[in-house]
Amino acid sequence: MSLSKNKLKYIRSLKEKKFREEHKVFVAEGNKLVTDLLPYMKCQLLVATSDFLSDLDISAIEEVVEVNYSQLSQASFLQNPQQVLAVFYQPEELHNIDIDNQLVLALDVIQDPGNLGTIIRLADWYGIKHIFCSADTVDVYNPKVVQATMGALARVNLHYTDLKAFLSNHQNMPVYGTLLSGENMYVKELSPNGIIIMGNEGNGIRPEIEKLITNKLYIPNYPIGQPTSESLNVAIATAIVCAEFRRRSN
Repeated sequence: MSLSKNKLKYIRSLKEKKFREEHKVFVAEGNKLVTDLLPYMKCQLLVATSDFLSDLDISAIEEVVEVNYSQLSQASFLQNPQQVLAVFYQPEELHNIDIDNQLVLALDVIQDPGNLGTIIRLADWYGIKHIFCSADTVDVYNPKVVQATMGALARVNLHYTDLKAFLSNHQNMPVYGTLLSGENMYVKELSPNGIIIMGNEGNGIRPEIEKLITNKLYIPNYPIGQPTSESLNVAIATAIVCAEFRRRSN
């Protein structure tokens, strides 16, 4: 079976957010990524080569189209496609989430797809189940974000919200944020639960969000006081902060 023009047009349309939202789906590509997502998410369409399909249980997949590499390349968003492209249904939004005893991330206008995907992957690694994003953070189902998660999207829940209202509604929890004016995070007391805010790549945390931070943290350079880069990449900073929180909780 070959990929019809209508099906190809449908897949290509999902590069745009408005069509992903209309159909409530997203695209994932690559052998490992698709294989990692299949046990967790409902698959609407799987487009793959015969080699990929040979050992795959396809009973739960709505539609499977076997193609050659040339046909797959026409549908792919990647420069170097592998053997499979899949269209998954977006999971339903969770409601009434109790995070009081959890460590969660809050992202304030993260715009780079690679950064968001990496942060989701980091959250998965450090056992953080929920990430709360400002409404103007890049779409989690952007194909570049999905690829960067390396499958972690299956185990981490993202929620888009009014971040100021979200923080105001959780004043019972410690709220941490990384700021140049903060205290050295390696000597400051850290709670096993709380909300960690990470800010925009260029502008950091917005002033109206910064006002709601109860614990300001600073990641010191080494040696302290030596001239150095102005700041860290937000994904790298997230990794450093999450690692320290988890180290303290062990």
